Amino acid sequence: MKDPIVEEVRRFRREHAQRFGNNLQAICEDLRQHQAACGHRIVRLPARRTPAGRPMRGTV
Repeated sequence: MKDPIVEEVRRFRREHAQRFGNNLQAICEDLRQHQAACGHRIVRLPARRTPAGRPMRGTV
């Protein structure tokens, strides 16, 4: 059974990528511009390191 919300998100993502010829740099730049224009405060968290020898959650 297909989830209509997931399908809508996938359709939007596909259409958005097609507008930029599937060029990842152009897609990211457009998203950055949209993010800057929206006026919301953007939170950037620092990268987290995993303890040595332990796989990241969900990778095994």
